[in-house]
Amino acid sequence: MKSLEGKTAFITGASRGIGRAIARRFAAEGANVVLCASRLGAHGDLQGTLEEAVGEIKASGGKAAPEVCNLLDEAARADLIERATKHFGPIDILVNNAATSVMNMPSLISSKHRNRMFDLNVNVPVELTQQALPGMRERGAGWVLNLSSATIDQPIVPYRDSREAALVIGAYGASKAALARYSEALAHELAPEKIYVNTLAPEAIVLTSGADYVRDIARKNPDMVEPVEMMAEAALALCSRSLVGLTAYSRQLVHMLGIEVRSLDGGKTIGDAFAEADVDATF
Repeated sequence: MKSLEGKTAFITGASRGIGRAIARRFAAEGANVVLCASRLGAHGDLQGTLEEAVGEIKASGGKAAPEVCNLLDEAARADLIERATKHFGPIDILVNNAATSVMNMPSLISSKHRNRMFDLNVNVPVELTQQALPGMRERGAGWVLNLSSATIDQPIVPYRDSREAALVIGAYGASKAALARYSEALAHELAPEKIYVNTLAPEAIVLTSGADYVRDIARKNPDMVEPVEMMAEAALALCSRSLVGLTAYSRQLVHMLGIEVRSLDGGKTIGDAFAEADVDATF
């Protein structure tokens, strides 16, 4: 039996990147997956759409459905989990992946941009968790995974790439640090009810389509890169096991649990915690 057989997962920010990778991996393990993004079709010049992501899973034999929502619209997100349950039933697994960042020196970020980051990166995951809890409690178990970032720890200045790069991540990192702290509190509150809350961050750069700036950094520092499959495998572990209150990093978790990193369709093993990424690959 597949590890997520019969479970329903709801994943935000799933039209591309890490969210899409997690959705594919979960579907390969038998989950019914509801993918959420702000629009069904193209978003400017960004590669990858919600429609394509859902179609990709269905084409490979998985079960998937789209749910469109502008998460920055408080009214639109107020009943989002209820809407999501109409596809496959109550949500067993909630993955809060959607996030936003404004890359600027911390002294220059406006209150508008700062509030936007904290709303999407902190308030939205908390509110969606609150919405999902009644269904999880009724079913007697649940999993909440909040995607974090290595930027919760300010890197030593000067950073390997540049001094500015070490500083511009500060405000974004502050929002992710707030999410990590909130997640720890939720985890210990909800663990007695068999609802498992954790955070997960990539240990290194995860290259996805459109990541041209960080791709240049990766080419100069290939040891700073990890395959997207590493995050998907770590996410799967955190959403299928009874792990509580971890602020986990992908490679470390995969290594600690001694698990293999598999392709997103689950069909083959691509390595272990030391698996390397192709810096020129496009996902």
